[in-house]
Amino acid sequence: MTDTEAEYKVKLENVFEGPMDLLVHLIKKNEVDIYDIPVGLITEKYLAYLDWLQLLNIDIVGDFLVMASTLAQIKSRMLLPFHSDDEDEEDPRLEIARPLAEYLQIKSAAEELASRNMLGDKIFTRRTNTKGYLDGEQDLIQVGLFELIDAFQRILEKVSKDHVVDFSTDTVSVKDRMNAIIAVLEEKGSLAFLELFPAQPRRMDIIANFLALLELMRLNLVRVVQSAQSGTIRLFYQ
Repeated sequence: MTDTEAEYKVKLENVFEGPMDLLVHLIKKNEVDIYDIPVGLITEKYLAYLDWLQLLNIDIVGDFLVMASTLAQIKSRMLLPFHSDDEDEEDPRLEIARPLAEYLQIKSAAEELASRNMLGDKIFTRRTNTKGYLDGEQDLIQVGLFELIDAFQRILEKVSKDHVVDFSTDTVSVKDRMNAIIAVLEEKGSLAFLELFPAQPRRMDIIANFLALLELMRLNLVRVVQSAQSGTIRLFYQ
């Protein structure tokens, strides 16, 4: 990449999900109860996501780091001996479980409100055309940042570990990848996630695609959905 591209940053603030959404994602992915969170495991996974974002030169906002500190503190408190005769001593995990439960309730209510038609006679929106998507599958899930990270990590796992990320080479441009993705979407209307990558992708190509896709989502140019039945991810031009 050029010097300009080497410093290319995607900012998470006011664009993608926040630290609570990452916790929800980890809890669902690991199938745990929010009131019985394995703090050590969730903290480890949480920090791994932050490390991955920082590796990709993505600007981490302060709230993510505050949550990481909170999880580390709860983890350390869990290591202290628990006195069963102390009625005032509560489970340290409740410090995160309570706000997490409240957040899930608020998020559920917000999603329900967002699904309603409001002021339809005065508001006009351009909707993504997903007609005929995946042979008529209708149950589509909006893909967020952390689901995308999981998908890209699966692609990276297929790449030889001998390949090293080199941000100094002038071979991959995030802006060029953005233009290439838009060009295909303008022609076809949609694009399967796996079609972003050649048969034997390089790590730098994968990372450039990841940053390009995040930026296109931030600009509301691309919508990413996943089939609940097959798990297939597809990009739509909107």
